[in-house]
Amino acid sequence: MNMFCYQCQETLGNKGCTINGICGKKGDVANLQDLLIYALKGLAIFRINVSLEIRKEYAETCNKVDKFILEQLFSTITNANFDRNYFVDAIKETIRLRDQLKKKVAGRGLDVGKLADHDAALFSITNENIDEKAAAVGVLATENEDVRSLRELLTYGVKGIAAYADHAMRLGKEVKEIVMFIERALLSTLDDSLSVDEMVGLVMEAGKYAVDAMAVLDAANTETYGHPEITEVNIGVRNNPAILISGHDLKDMEELLDQTKGTGVDVYTHGEMLPANYYPAFKKYDNFVGNYGNSWWLQTEEFEKFNGPIILTTNCLVTPKPSYKDRVFTTNSAGFDGVKHIADPEKGKTKDFSAVIELAKTLPAPTEIETGTIIGGFAHNQVLALADKVIDAVKSGAIKKFVVMAGCDGRQKGRSYYTEFAKALPKDTVILTAGCAKYRYNKLDLGDIGGIPRVLDAGQCNDSYSLALVALKLKEVFGLEDINDLPIVYNIAWYEQKAVTVLLALLYIGVKNIHLGPTLPAFLSPNVVKVLVEKFNIAGITNVDDDIKNLIG
Repeated sequence: MNMFCYQCQETLGNKGCTINGICGKKGDVANLQDLLIYALKGLAIFRINVSLEIRKEYAETCNKVDKFILEQLFSTITNANFDRNYFVDAIKETIRLRDQLKKKVAGRGLDVGKLADHDAALFSITNENIDEKAAAVGVLATENEDVRSLRELLTYGVKGIAAYADHAMRLGKEVKEIVMFIERALLSTLDDSLSVDEMVGLVMEAGKYAVDAMAVLDAANTETYGHPEITEVNIGVRNNPAILISGHDLKDMEELLDQTKGTGVDVYTHGEMLPANYYPAFKKYDNFVGNYGNSWWLQTEEFEKFNGPIILTTNCLVTPKPSYKDRVFTTNSAGFDGVKHIADPEKGKTKDFSAVIELAKTLPAPTEIETGTIIGGFAHNQVLALADKVIDAVKSGAIKKFVVMAGCDGRQKGRSYYTEFAKALPKDTVILTAGCAKYRYNKLDLGDIGGIPRVLDAGQCNDSYSLALVALKLKEVFGLEDINDLPIVYNIAWYEQKAVTVLLALLYIGVKNIHLGPTLPAFLSPNVVKVLVEKFNIAGITNVDDDIKNLIG
């Protein structure tokens, strides 16, 4: 066994990848990611109990460490970073920060509690022993299956929280309380004295901070770029050289558009960057053409045909083919061995995309792969503006059910289930979606109900917050005590850890009867599944006909 990883939906045999990851991650990199998480726990030992006092005196340094922690957690999300050297450097820097803070805490005579003597607080590495240490601290180091399951569920939820908080922090938002919870959650996975009930409690508390993280990111995005608007997005191409930008980071989108303005280079979105087309601030750029392609897993085919350079701002990176690898750039927490990386700028400056722009000028225009438009922009502000129309449609019976089909897309053939499910839904149902799961049905001609499209796309995976707000508003309007009495059902697809975060957020606000697929997570032990079924009635998917009968009636 070279590694053990079961954090994503496509893990081998729905049990765990043990040689290399299905995602393309090599065994040594997987182990180094585990060691980075372990090192971050060691750093947290010296931050969590003293951070408030230390922050008062070392505010700027603490903010930098907050940012560092978020970025490193983000880098371990599935399909984010495959670069061995990145993780070796990140582990060494984490240990350096840990030891620096350890001296500071000792100098103050501050008590960091019983974990001060834990190996995570003490270990060191060399280039010679780093792989041996990495192999020793992975997932299977926790022997009890149920304890391991709860620890991993919490860790994966924390990774997603970190990703959302990282985006918000890049736009200047305050996330200290979120980071402090992340540290507390990481430390809990080192504490063998915690009961199962206490661990379940922490998992549920992660749902609260998931909501907080999505709320602060929503505020960051909308205050900076305006509220998403209903938008017809072009999916064709123009005859200009162009740059394709994928991932989730809107700050990168803004800076790229600013720097390409007037250069003759067009910009297209791909994958989870599609919702950038909905924001008013980006519509002023004449060279912002629209969206090219589909979901993340099709990028090896679509990047080939795009012809120009590609920027990957976050996770959803597929191992690039040699034929276009020299056109790929990563930034933020994304990385791949041998791929050019665009570094963060100095404070107060913008990121430098000049190398990407100059490369684009030398390359052909994109090859057209489709034409027409798709519609989106149904985030909470826009849907609530249509609230009267929606409520009338529900009261009249024109809309019988809303079906939340948010979440992730993936490579498995079984995910065609979601396309067939969308096609088979009765014509008096409306799909609420966010995340890349929408690519399974957002180009189907499903029509509308009294002018309301039958697919309402709220945006990226983090915009699942919008779907929660809409549900809570409808609960208020209809005078219901229980959110589960609404005509809303949940059939959610998951792939990586941000989807786990969204699931925990939904559980926190009280949503029950969620169907999760295409498979239940491998990291959920039978006993943990039993708890989730008993408490929240979570279920897997079966087949389209039976699931429609079960969910829609």
